Amino acid sequence: MSDEHQSPIKTPGQLIAVAVASFLLPIIVIVLMVQYVQNMNRVGAGTDAFSDDQVKARIAPVAQLTLHDANAPHVFKTGEEVFKAVCTTCHTPGAAGAPKFGDAGDWAPRIAQGYDTLLKNALSGKGNMPPRGGTSPDDYSDYEIGRAIVYMANNSSAHFDEPAAPAPGAAPAAAAAASGADSTNAGATDAASAAAAAIAAIPAASSAPAAAAGGSADAAQAGKALYTSVCATCHGAGLLGAPKFGDAAAWAPRLKDPIDTVYNYALHGKGQMPPKGGSTASDDDVKAAVDYMVAAAKGS
Repeated sequence: MSDEHQSPIKTPGQLIAVAVASFLLPIIVIVLMVQYVQNMNRVGAGTDAFSDDQVKARIAPVAQLTLHDANAPHVFKTGEEVFKAVCTTCHTPGAAGAPKFGDAGDWAPRIAQGYDTLLKNALSGKGNMPPRGGTSPDDYSDYEIGRAIVYMANNSSAHFDEPAAPAPGAAPAAAAAASGADSTNAGATDAASAAAAAIAAIPAASSAPAAAAGGSADAAQAGKALYTSVCATCHGAGLLGAPKFGDAAAWAPRLKDPIDTVYNYALHGKGQMPPKGGSTASDDDVKAAVDYMVAAAKGS
């Protein structure tokens, strides 16, 4: 007889070893799989849908009321906060001749002029930069603008000291009026400042066309407010191909189109202008801002 069908288990010891192994190995495999499943990192879509943060976000009310104490001391923005909110549009890429943030070579000639000169230029406007970067004294105080200058300059090899904080109880209206006067005087010497001066110089009566187009005085005020806070950054100085505020010649090609077409450009973007100027304003407010700029162009 041939021995080719003999069992590989030839001793009682081998038989016991095989029996123990056949019992333990499946248990070990099951334990390892359970450990793997419990410890694996779940990153699939929807795996955090029922987390506390996600649930709170879904059930949060659309409108929320935030109360501020009118008598509480004013909290000034840091230089970095002002830079990120206002200055970064031009200074981060170095657009329209603005010295690029962090570029010591670009900033060296400016730093050599000293902090006071830089502050004056920022408040009054220079070259393609509108006064206060297109903001108003109600948005950011002179002190906050100064902090932004120090932040940019010190990140570009300067060693300016932080500007002195205004004295408690200082009248912001007086500071704003003084700043506005400086802007108007300096604006007589360069085009960007002239555009901003034109904004401030428009009398209340000239808002009437905008009110008629927008449907009410409230719409005209909303349009002016949106222009001041958003549109003036580019339209105040005619940056990036934007028709300059109050410049009839620059606006003439746009005004050949129906007003609904002009609204559509503002709402959905055109050229380098993002939809709604990059804001989250309502469609009605955007149209009111267009009416405000169109009225100024027609009245110039």
